[in-house]
Amino acid sequence: MLLVGSLFPSWQDFQPFLITGLALGAVYALSGVGMVVLYRATGVLYLAFGAVGAFGALVAWQLTQSHWNIWLAYLVAVVLSAVITLAYGMVFGSALAAREPVVKATATLGLTLILLGAMDLLWTSSGGASRAILLPTDNHGFVLGQINVTTTQVICLAAGVVTTVGTGAFLRFTKLGTTMRAMANDREITATLGVPIRRVEAAAWLGCGVLAGLAGVVLADLVALDATTLTFLVISSLAAALIAQLRSIVITFIAALVIGVIDAAIEASPNQGFSNYHDMAPFVLAAIALLVANRKRVISISRTGI
Repeated sequence: MLLVGSLFPSWQDFQPFLITGLALGAVYALSGVGMVVLYRATGVLYLAFGAVGAFGALVAWQLTQSHWNIWLAYLVAVVLSAVITLAYGMVFGSALAAREPVVKATATLGLTLILLGAMDLLWTSSGGASRAILLPTDNHGFVLGQINVTTTQVICLAAGVVTTVGTGAFLRFTKLGTTMRAMANDREITATLGVPIRRVEAAAWLGCGVLAGLAGVVLADLVALDATTLTFLVISSLAAALIAQLRSIVITFIAALVIGVIDAAIEASPNQGFSNYHDMAPFVLAAIALLVANRKRVISISRTGI
């Protein structure tokens, strides 16, 4: 008990971090849902999600420095992220469709490196005024008990819930969503039925790009407007998607919230040495979930004798 107390903060000290963790978790869920839907429709694991969002956020910041309307700048960021993602999908989507799963899983690493290089050239991290994305909603909020809650944090939570519920309803009740689910089960049979595969894939790439842009702008406000930081925040979203085995968007949402809260708890630790390891939390949770899932699968196979 003494060891736990020295590692984790008291409830009173943790409360402000809890809201931050839930808000971050909701944005991770936003990203994770986009990755799961794209993977289910195309088989591609979109590892460039964070880099695309970071690029859009930096463009938004640059436009605000040129005295653009702040909401218009954020809209440009989302549209740009969607265009980059859609362009990549249209150029390389067909070629990736016939490739091995490992190729599909790593194909977007090239796009990540290209965008990281471009951001390093266009927005150097040394010298000049410090960059920051500040949403107007940061200045409004309310007090819950002894915790200050900003409107931005409430919007993040709402966006995560709406995206998860809306995506689930879209996949279940719309023709396009049903087609995406059919493609996830068997792409070749779906194509032989006359389904316009390219259009369906384009819709999946476009939707993923929109979510990448939204996540990038919000994370730049919640965390930091830094290309490297935002790019690798995709790891938390990927961990949530892996915990859901790249299948269930509901489990992805729950896992993302848990990752956000645990990450916040570790960061708030009174033990400075322990708090430095908060970036490892997504990896550890994903590894545990995959090991448990694999063990259940092995037990199931052994019982059926297959």
